[in-house]
This record gives sequence, structure tokens and C-alpha cells, in this order.
Amino acid sequence: MSAALFSTYYITNRLHGKAKGPVSDTKYNLLNTTCKITIYDMKQSKAQPLIDEAFSLCKDYENQLSKTIKGSDIYKINHSKGKPVLVAESTANLIQKGLYYGKLSQGRFDITVGKLSDLWDFTSENPKVPADKDIQAAIKTIDYTKVHIEKISTAKSDSNKKSGYKVWIDNPDSQIDLGGIAKGYIGDRVGDFLVDKGVKSAIINLGGNIVAIGEKSNGSAWNIGIEKPFTGRSEIVGSVKVKNKTVVTSGIYERMFRENGILYHHILNVKTGYPTDSDVEAVTIVGDFGKSVDCDALSTICLILGVNEGSELIKNLDGVKACFIDKNANIIATKGLEFISPK
Repeated sequence: MSAALFSTYYITNRLHGKAKGPVSDTKYNLLNTTCKITIYDMKQSKAQPLIDEAFSLCKDYENQLSKTIKGSDIYKINHSKGKPVLVAESTANLIQKGLYYGKLSQGRFDITVGKLSDLWDFTSENPKVPADKDIQAAIKTIDYTKVHIEKISTAKSDSNKKSGYKVWIDNPDSQIDLGGIAKGYIGDRVGDFLVDKGVKSAIINLGGNIVAIGEKSNGSAWNIGIEKPFTGRSEIVGSVKVKNKTVVTSGIYERMFRENGILYHHILNVKTGYPTDSDVEAVTIVGDFGKSVDCDALSTICLILGVNEGSELIKNLDGVKACFIDKNANIIATKGLEFISPK
């Protein structure tokens, strides 16, 4: 996900916590990306502890939702060989959200993509296309309808935070991967946390997933820049003005490699096992506060669907707008999106 933030604010007035923000901090290698939180309406002495707590919250969710961290809820499900696993309520809720978008997208978005996504390594020094036989075998493990969630009685185990829900997959070879929605979900939770603590003006940036709390201290909207594909984050095609919104972008340029002149990117078609081939290079979804998880899923789904189908989908959903960049560099915004071209 990649939505660059361009704001007229500068980090000033941080003299020993005597003046209000902006107060900003960055964590690297959190959620496998760079995360930055900036609070604009509090003194450093009050804002910094909240930022620290927010980062700790991110880490807690990462330990719970990662498919690679041993002991996480998702790791346990993926290694249970089809047996039910007790999970936290938040894990169950996020899996349920993933199943919802699986149905909405008619299976194009599928959280049981784990084995297929493991085959495609876009981060190694020498990435390569997996063997087709391995891809075809992985496709057979993908089917979100085989995932089940059941609420169980907690009367005798309220002290156990992982009681209350159990999850299992009918196919013991299937693996859940929440990478397409986890950052959005965590962004929502961090946003809720900061608002509950009295924050009224802040930006949460989890590897490009933006949650904009409130507005700038002068009452104006935040300007969120939309990256121009394949420019290494050096150019934007324009920006969107938002107040109390979330902005998420998916693009084929984010994680990719070329082999024999062909570009392979990380947005996979779960039916073919290979990168999706639509008419879109990037999709930005702007949604209401609290909908970052939805924007995360929808940005991927709309990139897979392409401009026409993706636009129709967004038009029929409440609280979200979209901006598409097609492969001819055309910009197509859905009705109501305040898109500003660069001067």
C-alpha cells in the first residue's frame, strides 16, 4: 500500500514540551514496513507517551495477526491441520471481514491465499517466477468458503483473552494470509485509541495506509498526495483533501520484479495463481474514519477488477470513494472525490 502524505505542516515548536505539536515519531520494521504517527494538537510531554502506546498496540496486533510469527493466532490456525483454534475476538472479527470481502468480490479477494503468496517472493535479492506446478498446487488450497468461525461460551474462562471464538479451515492444506487487510484494521484500532485519548488532529501512516484524524489545527483539510506509479515516490499525480478520513492505495509498482521482460507484481489473481492483469496500475480508496480496513480490501479488489467494474462496485458502497490510475496514465475518480491535480 502506498499513499504518500504531503502537508504544509513542519515539525516545529517542540521546545521541551512547552508548546503544542506537531509531535512525530517513526518506527522501522514494524508491520514489515515503516510506520509514522504525528500528533498536532498536544504538547510533546502528553503526545509522545500516546505515540509510544500506539506503536505498542501495533506490535501487539502484529504478534496476533501475522502468519509468520510463531504463536500468533493466524500461525496456529495455519498449522492446526483443520482443527479448531481458540483466537482473540479481534482476530475473529478481522477474519470475518476478510470473508465478507471474499463474498463481495466473488472470490477475487481471498484470505486463504497463504500458500500461493508464499511462493511469490518479491523481497529477495533475486526474485523469480515460481514453478507452474507449484502454483497450480497452491491454487487448490484457496477457498475462503472453507473457513469457519464459531462463537463459544466464555462463562468459565473470561480471564483468558483468547477464549470466545474458534476458527478452523476444512482444507488442512489451506493457509490464511491477512496481509491484504491487517494494516487497515490496525490503523482503525490505533485511530480509535488516539481519539479515545483526546487526540483531535493527527496523521497515522502505517506503510502508506493513512488515517487522518480530524483536521489541521487551522481548520483546513489534510492534503494526501497520490503517488505517480513507477517513480520511486518522487512524483505525485495529484492529491485528495480529507478531514477525518482514511486513504489507502494499492499499486502494481509497490512490490514487483521483471523476468524476461515481463513485470510480475504482488497483486495476485487467485484463479490463475499469477499477478492480476487489469487495466489499472494503482487504485486509491478514500473512506470515512474507521473504514481503513475496508479501504485496504477495496483498493486490492478494485485493482483486480479494473476501472469499469471497480468504479461500479464503489458507487454501490457507502462511505468510500476511489481514484484509479490506468495503464495509459489516465486518472478516473468516482463521483464525490475531491481530487486536485498538481499545479
